Amino acid sequence: MKCTLSGYIGQTELPTAKVLSSMSSDLTLPASMEKDPGRDMEALIQRLRLHQPRPSPYAAGNPSATVAPSPDAAGQLFRPRRAAVLVCLFRGGDGELRVLLTKRSSSLSTHSGEVALPGGKAEEATALREAKEEIGLDPSLVTVVASLEHFLSKHLLVVVPIVGILSDIEAFKPVLNVSEVDDIFDVPLEMFLKDENRTSEEREKMGQTFTIHYFNYEKENQKYLIWGLTARILIHAASVVYQRPPDFPERRVQFNLPKF
Repeated sequence: MKCTLSGYIGQTELPTAKVLSSMSSDLTLPASMEKDPGRDMEALIQRLRLHQPRPSPYAAGNPSATVAPSPDAAGQLFRPRRAAVLVCLFRGGDGELRVLLTKRSSSLSTHSGEVALPGGKAEEATALREAKEEIGLDPSLVTVVASLEHFLSKHLLVVVPIVGILSDIEAFKPVLNVSEVDDIFDVPLEMFLKDENRTSEEREKMGQTFTIHYFNYEKENQKYLIWGLTARILIHAASVVYQRPPDFPERRVQFNLPKF
């Protein structure tokens, strides 16, 4: 079991989360806020709370739904299962926004050893509880600020990303559930907008061609591959936070499935 967060390994204390007086140009704040890290994060929280995601094509009552509900082989209506994942952001020691990620246990029957976002349940509150179960993240430390547009997994699971702000990184003492998680680490959120350490491939599904993105990240001699649905969610999250598109073609598609 490993924990790698902002320059520490194991169960030692996290370093102080310092915020630089200057920020990236994409998150420039008035001069009155630059000297106050608390107001800085509060400004980000307030802006993200105003975010309005695109209506889900898999939600009930969406007027953009184009495919009528249809029964499966057993005569039951197809209703995609739902899950929620936590995009947990905090300020690193150099002032940049970072996001928490996990490496799933190698003993799991599905997606073993893959990088993932904490969570997995269908609602915001249960996603936070799942994060507590997986990595020991106390829900009281996280300020939920936004829900992003929904994503469809290859297993026809509708995934709802929930953005949360961890304002006090020192208060987070990771405790891993070793049956579910092998490792916890963090990466700069902005890396998912840059065409660096990224590769991609084209795939086809349901008659549509789309791009699979792969991001390589190395920290303290540990190598991580962030790809697939997790990469797609983080590209979108970074675009929302930094208010700009990625430096590469994203090539996303919306599959025509029964809509509810």
